Amino acid sequence: MSYSGSGNTGGGASNAGGGWRNDGGVPPHAFDPYSQPELFRGVLTRRVFAFLIDLVVLSVPVILGYIFIGVFGIITLGLGWMLFWLAWPATIVWAIVYYGTSIGGPHSATLGMRAMDLELRTWYGAPGYFVLGACHAVLYWVSISFLTPLVLLVGLFNSRRRLLHDIILGTVVINSAVRTQIVPSARSNY
Repeated sequence: MSYSGSGNTGGGASNAGGGWRNDGGVPPHAFDPYSQPELFRGVLTRRVFAFLIDLVVLSVPVILGYIFIGVFGIITLGLGWMLFWLAWPATIVWAIVYYGTSIGGPHSATLGMRAMDLELRTWYGAPGYFVLGACHAVLYWVSISFLTPLVLLVGLFNSRRRLLHDIILGTVVINSAVRTQIVPSARSNY
């Protein structure tokens, strides 16, 4: 039990006007798979294809960077090849910035997710933000690295089709076009 509000309503267990609440002050899930199953239809399959598209988007600048360092090393008679030690950390930074800015952007989705008509939301319906996007990517890669790709099977056994890193972070990936038809945006115009 928790107290919400500062006013005393005089009636111990009422919800009106800042009385005692029995739900712990936690709002319900914004997306219900039983009343809105179309939000989750085909999400896992499209997430795989979205991941592959994002992998290409991430790989192109990295490959171009390696080519540049290789050519620069030839031009500088081998001195430029010392930049290869920067390539791996730059790749990690690029991936984190890509996911953070994409998920933290106005569409709450990476380019691959947008191509597959998906978006990431918090469990209570709010759009993604930079830190959430960066943490989402890091947790995904860590879970895949340590728990093998079989960790993706978690999505088959829950109704919201959430993967392990989604459950840990409290996020859900839904069909974007369906959400705009059913649920009003969590962003408000102040």
